Amino acid sequence: MIKNTEELNKLENDFIVHEGILPYDRAIKIFESLWDEGVKLGVIPFKEPMEGIDTDIRIASTLNSCSRKSSPG
Repeated sequence: MIKNTEELNKLENDFIVHEGILPYDRAIKIFESLWDEGVKLGVIPFKEPMEGIDTDIRIASTLNSCSRKSSPG
C-alpha cells in the first residue's frame, strides 16, 4: 500500500514533465520489472491475499457513507 501519496504524485508529475506521457509498451515493461523485483523480495505473491480485507471493507464503507452524507442532493 502506498503511504505517501503526495510523494507519489510529485514523482508522477515530474516524470510527465521530463519524459512526457508514458507509452503503453514502456509502462508494461516497467510494471513487469517491478513485479519481478517484488517476487525477488518475497512480497509477491501475497502469502494470504485476503489478509486485512475486513479492515479495507470497513474503511470503504465509512468513506462511502461520508461521501453520501456530504454530497448535495
